[in-house]
Amino acid sequence: MALHLRAQDLSLRDIAARLVITSGKKKGRHPSAATVLRMLRDHDQQSAT
Repeated sequence: MALHLRAQDLSLRDIAARLVITSGKKKGRHPSAATVLRMLRDHDQQSAT
């Protein structure tokens, strides 16, 4: 979902506001913009190798 939102040129804050954590201690909350940035960066690094 985050990749789809990034393709629509939304800001990190907008992406974070639309995502919801589905498991763990923070279930039901929105991730921070830093978490979204880290998640997208990790994905880009994995797909580059």
